[in-house]
Amino acid sequence: MGAACIKVTKYFLFLFNLLFFILGAVILGFGVWILADRSSFISVLQTSSSWLQVAAYVFIGVGAVTMVMGFLGCIGAVNEVRCLLGLYFAFLLLILIAQVAAGTLFYFNAGKLKQEMGSAVMNIIRNYKVNASNSHEESLQEAWDYVQAQVKCCGWASFYNWTENAELMNYTESTYPCSCNTTGEENSQLIVKKGFCKANTNSTYGENVPEDWHVYREGCMEKVQAWLQDNFSILLGVCVGVAAIELLGLLLSICLCRHIHSEDYSKVPKY
Repeated sequence: MGAACIKVTKYFLFLFNLLFFILGAVILGFGVWILADRSSFISVLQTSSSWLQVAAYVFIGVGAVTMVMGFLGCIGAVNEVRCLLGLYFAFLLLILIAQVAAGTLFYFNAGKLKQEMGSAVMNIIRNYKVNASNSHEESLQEAWDYVQAQVKCCGWASFYNWTENAELMNYTESTYPCSCNTTGEENSQLIVKKGFCKANTNSTYGENVPEDWHVYREGCMEKVQAWLQDNFSILLGVCVGVAAIELLGLLLSICLCRHIHSEDYSKVPKY
């Protein structure tokens, strides 16, 4: 019975680490995507501070370590090599500690993160131009246009944030950001409209009155907060589930290590 239990544990640990290898590849790909993405809110956040780039490199590092850990766990479990199982245990414990530290850091810096996000967005809004001066500004403006059109919001706190844009407020007719438009089907298309659009209103000529704009009234900050509140339980459940699986992996590796009294290193594949 004991030998049968160890055999089941061994192959269950192998399957567990195969899944971890795949998970590591996904995490690594996510980190690469954060660094390479130039068409969403991610590119906007990268202008506020270096925290997002640091997070991307952390994802890449964790993903690579998870892949190595999964490989070591698979080889160590199938071939019953204690040193590989020991390395696997150390890597998994390190990742678990890093996750707890990252979660704690994020929790206590949530207010600062929100402030940095707001500053970055407001900087884009104030400096938004129909003809951007360089490709970097143009890519940021396109990213923010995409966010407003897809999330169906306007500005950060509200659409009144756009009154801080000097070029927009210099128009003598009712003009508003095209990506905030609520009157047409433009925002449902793959190509998001850019720049400023003129509204057909009866407002006094020579004034650009925000109340006449055909735009979303809700700011993007409220949309982001609403999404986080709606999905917080899911995110929390995923985090707890991953931590529980990691703890199970630690227990399985310890259990298998304790029952390996001798090991044959000739079983380990030579590359």
